[in-house]
Amino acid sequence: MTENSAQLGPVDFALVAFPGNRFKGEIVPALKELVDNGTIRILDLVFVEKDDEGAVLALELSEVDEATLGAFDDLDGEGSELLSDGDLELAAESLEPGSSALLVVWENTWASRMVHALRNADFRLLAHERIPADAVASAMNAGGS
Repeated sequence: MTENSAQLGPVDFALVAFPGNRFKGEIVPALKELVDNGTIRILDLVFVEKDDEGAVLALELSEVDEATLGAFDDLDGEGSELLSDGDLELAAESLEPGSSALLVVWENTWASRMVHALRNADFRLLAHERIPADAVASAMNAGGS
């Protein structure tokens, strides 16, 4: 384990599709808030577009058109190029023609201290799973909570 990885919190990624290439930038203020309050740190962010004929174009944030880029002006990120060409190809395979997607990798900085403490305690992770919010809400509603 490198010194840098020992300091990292958990890292997640998401692929968010925009059918009909209807990205309007509404998610950017939410991402910015998470970055500004120290909840997450953007490690990489790439747009993937598939035109109506199925041709794929992957764009780093620095390559995005001005109208879309404007939504990201105030969003800090590393641009560390963690995402490989293979990652982008897999993302593109899931897109319908005439759509686009945002592939984002982030560190959950809110958990860094806990992860560091666990590593110092020589922990072993036996299980970890993200439970969908809809499933939790349904269980809570069924239980009267």
